[in-house]
Amino acid sequence: MAGGIDLTLGIKWYLVFLFSTVCHEAAHAWAAWKLGDDTAHRGGQVTLDPSPHLFREPVGMIVVPLLSYVSAGWMVGWASAPYNLAWARQYPARSAWMALAGPAANIALLLLSALLIWVGTEWNVLQPPTSPGFAVVTTAQSPGWGEFGATMLSLCFSLNLLLAVFNLLPVPPLDGAQLPLLFLRGDAAETYRNATSSPAWAWIGLFVAWRVSNHWFPDIFASITSLLLPSPT
Repeated sequence: MAGGIDLTLGIKWYLVFLFSTVCHEAAHAWAAWKLGDDTAHRGGQVTLDPSPHLFREPVGMIVVPLLSYVSAGWMVGWASAPYNLAWARQYPARSAWMALAGPAANIALLLLSALLIWVGTEWNVLQPPTSPGFAVVTTAQSPGWGEFGATMLSLCFSLNLLLAVFNLLPVPPLDGAQLPLLFLRGDAAETYRNATSSPAWAWIGLFVAWRVSNHWFPDIFASITSLLLPSPT
């Protein structure tokens, strides 16, 4: 501990944040590539190597996460993958699938974390915590590497649940706002894209998403964790 900051936990936080965010953006890039837009592929974004993502968004991937942890004890940040706007306008449904690929990657990591927590519990390596929290979804049965694994799995579970829920909210500029493009075509799709791409709507959308997620996420988190690891009786 230094000045009230748990540096060890901060490193774990950042590793999970970095991995989860890179998976999210790589999924966007991979989906776009497979659906006909190689912009992100040419930019080196179809990779789990964090370097291209860090170089593209150093503020959102390095500065803001570290500052938010130092000031608030948790991490927030952002990343991005480039895409061809002309391709997105020509193929609105494909661009929607590309957008939804990011949250899908977070859901996959959430499910993998849940599976590993369940296996660890069945094998008596992990156990339900007495006081669940964002970084304490599960705890180790004994000291050592089990404690490290329990914290990493807890953070991976919680952060990817948050990323999935937040990004699927149907407000711009979040990925969930692209969902209607799976069904809209022609002028309707173009009108919707123009409306949701406005910077003013983006700021309003972020404010609404922040307020909604702050209000609803604790209940969602509690419900999901109770299904995964019921409280001991």
